[in-house]
Order: sequence, then structure tokens, then C-alpha cells
Amino acid sequence: MATQCKFWLPKKRRFCANSPLLDSPFCGNHTQRSDAQWIPCPIDPSHSVLEENLETHLHRCPLLKQTQSLSRQPYYQKGINAGDDDDEEKEEDSSHRYSTFTSEMKRNAVYSMPLPKFLDLIAKIKSIHASICSTIPDSYRIPEACSIWTNREVDKKLPYKEKHVLQQASILGNLENFGVLRESCSSSGETSEEKDSKRERERDSDVPAVVEFGAGRGYLTQVLADCYGIKKVLLVERKSYKLKADRSLRQKESLVLDRLRIDIEDLNLNAVESLKGVGYIAIGKHLCGPATDMTLRCCIRQHSNENEAVQSQASCYLRGLAIATCCHHLCQWKSYISKKYISDMGFTKEDFHAITWFTSWAVDADHGSDFPVIDFSTQLEIMTTEKKELLLDTESCKVEDIVKNMQPIDRAVLGYMCKDIIDAARLMWAKAQGLKCELVKYVPVTISPENRVLMAK
Repeated sequence: MATQCKFWLPKKRRFCANSPLLDSPFCGNHTQRSDAQWIPCPIDPSHSVLEENLETHLHRCPLLKQTQSLSRQPYYQKGINAGDDDDEEKEEDSSHRYSTFTSEMKRNAVYSMPLPKFLDLIAKIKSIHASICSTIPDSYRIPEACSIWTNREVDKKLPYKEKHVLQQASILGNLENFGVLRESCSSSGETSEEKDSKRERERDSDVPAVVEFGAGRGYLTQVLADCYGIKKVLLVERKSYKLKADRSLRQKESLVLDRLRIDIEDLNLNAVESLKGVGYIAIGKHLCGPATDMTLRCCIRQHSNENEAVQSQASCYLRGLAIATCCHHLCQWKSYISKKYISDMGFTKEDFHAITWFTSWAVDADHGSDFPVIDFSTQLEIMTTEKKELLLDTESCKVEDIVKNMQPIDRAVLGYMCKDIIDAARLMWAKAQGLKCELVKYVPVTISPENRVLMAK
């Protein structure tokens, strides 16, 4: 016992078996920490270090070499896609400009709103949604080209979950319908050899590269490679994944696969060697919050006089784009791509924070068979004239009380309205860059409540 850590493990009904530190009865895992002494590592904030040991740690941090190596890459440009605050914010202290507005901060800001302002914001959201977001079409498309996946005719070693396969297939089916992907060239009367030969002849003539943002394990690209015969793939992901999809993709002799471990906000796509002089399709399945905005900024350079020369020298060019958006509650004003258009709708920065917080309510409800047919215009009981007058006449009523007493279906409807408004403003921005764009519901809400995809070409 003298050589063991003195921390008791209740579930195992014994003390920790690790050796204690020299000056402590506990091991390194169970030594009591003082919060005041620990600070995030400047190299990688995902771990902490004692403030008194910071200088030494900076020279031996395990991620130091990786960070230094990345900073020397030609495609690394710190914060190139991060966005910026508005003019008023630029005059403020930088510590306020770049801090993340957390969900807790957003909730507290909503709860501290005066009641009339809160009710006016709800009314404005409902009005704006009715005017610009009421016609987002359903577009659930499973293309024939993806039949080998939908019929489970693929390598059994690859993980298979039907809801993910249906989402991936519908994203690609919508890209095909949108004219970005080439249609399946097979016919029922041909042998498999004839189909393969025909596919190769048609695809080799003009096959774009594919860049998958937030690639994770790369299964969207796996479906794309299996079904559409792409030749060049670039996977962009902050974390390092070396799993089955990677191994399966690398086994395809005709496929050139690269993976970049980098934050999207720091990626200069024009400087990626493997994409020089190549047209590409950008894809992303469930790009969380600000990652969607950074991807749009990375792929679509704004058409202004000051960067025309840069655009003419671009080493790669966008052929098409499909981003399935999600996690709108994580969106930040600094990185949001469409501040101008959301402001033109009459929303302030503070309204935007509230709207992003409301979006989390969209996934609160039970998305059963009755949910998709709900008419948004008949919902939000809180916004009836009688209800508003009653609330305003009740002096003791607070916003927090109203929020906590809202019906789950009302919360979900308001959440979806806010999601649609955020995505609709993104759509407006992309159209202003001279692109043909669509925003559609690519799967039923029963498959995934995060079911909007933004496409451009």
C-alpha cells in the first residue's frame, strides 16, 4: 500500500494501483489541482499546464513539432477564413473581439431581455421566416448510382448504418440533380464489364477533384468514390483519423488521396499542391456551426475589385458545393459569413446570439411521423395576440419563465425557423458571389432533424 496511490476507486472498491508522485500520496492522475494554477496551453488549448511550468512546457509540448510543421506548409495561413467582427467591434479590446460567445452566455443574454423585446424578437423571427424561408423544398433523392450502398453490396468490413447511408446518398443525388455530378451511366441491359468500361470513358473526360471538409472518417467520400468514380480526393479534418474508410480509399488504384490535418479557418485552398489547376467539388456532411461559414469563405472568394488579380491566379477553382449544415447553436458572429444579410433583415448582433441559441430547440422534440407536416404559420401559441397581452399585463412574468413553460413543439418550431433564417442568409451571400444556389431539405426529419443542404455551382 505504501507504493500505491491513495485515491479510492468506488466502482472497483480498491485504491488506485498507480505509483504516487514523490511529494504526494496520489499519482499524477489523481493529484488535487488548484484551478488558479492551471492555464490552457497556448499551443493547443485542449490541455492545461501549471502556470509556473508554462515556459518549460512550451519547449516540450507533444504538439509543438506538429504545429511548427503545419505553420511551414504553403497552404497554412492563420485565420484566413476566420472572418471578422463589425466596425464597432474593431475599436474594442481584442480580448472581447475574439472570445467565443458560449451557449451559457447566449442563454443568460436571452433571460435578461426585457419581456417586450423578447416578444418582439419572436414576432420578427416568425415574420421573416414566413417571407423568405417558407418555400424550402423537400428533395429526398436516392440516385441509381448509389444502389451498391443502399442495397448493401459494398465491402462488409466497412461500417454500415442505414440512416447515414441514406443521408450520404441523398446529398450526392441532389448534387447529381443540380448538375454538379455526372449522372449514372449504367443501363440494365449491359454487363458489369460494359458498365465499368462505359463509366471509365465518360468519367475520364472531365472528372473533378473532391474536397471533403470536416471529413472525419471519410465515409461520404467513400460513397462518392464507389458510385461516381472520382479520381482525386482531399480530406480536410482537424483531428487525425486513420480508419477503415482511409484504408479502403487508398486501396483504389485509380484514386489519389490526400488528407490535411488543419483547421478550416487556416486553410488556403489555392496553395494546396495537389489541387493546382484542378476544378473541384466541395462537400461536407454536418459541418458544425462556424465550420460551414469558414468552408464557404474558403471556397468562394468574394468578387471585389481588390482581389480580382488574386482570383485570376488561383490554382484551383470551384465546380460545385454541397454542405449539410448543422449545430447552428455553435455559430459565432465573428465567423458568420452573412452578417450583412442578417442585418438587412432587421436583426442585431444581440438578436443573432439569441437566434443561434434558439436553434438548439429544433432537436429537442420527438421527431415522429406527425412532425414533418406541421404548418409553421399555425404554431407558436406564445405569439397569439391574447397571449402577448396577457404576458405583458403580468408584471412578475420573466423571459426565463416563458421559455421554460413553452410547449416542446413550439420550441422545436421556433428552433427550425431560426435554423432556416441562418441558412437562408448564407444562401443570399452565395448568390451575391455570382453562383447558382439552392437550399433544400435532403432527407425527411425522421432520418435526421439536421436535414438542410446548401448547394452552389
